[in-house]
Amino acid sequence: MTAVGPFDTATHEKHAFAMRLHPGRADDYRRRHDALWPELARLLREAGVADYSIHLDPASHTLFAVLWRRRDHAMASLHDHPVMRRWWAHMADLMETEPSGAPTVLPLEPLFHLP
Repeated sequence: MTAVGPFDTATHEKHAFAMRLHPGRADDYRRRHDALWPELARLLREAGVADYSIHLDPASHTLFAVLWRRRDHAMASLHDHPVMRRWWAHMADLMETEPSGAPTVLPLEPLFHLP
């Protein structure tokens, strides 16, 4: 077993991506996440998300998300779930989105890690 923090890398993987927040909307973004719907938290956990954090670079309005998920995660199925679609609609006025309503996501390539 190779552990990184509380996660066994044989069963979990780290996933990181970036999103873009509209200027001046950081407080709204934080407030909405502080009131994250219990059904959304449950859905993410059921899909295999074990730990999830989002950080803001205020100079560029870039959100950096890092999450740990089970290697057998079911995150791809979230795009079609009604709770996820409602959350995207709830957040759409704060950030760049795709025509589907999903946030515009830029995958991040890992370049360095100090375990």
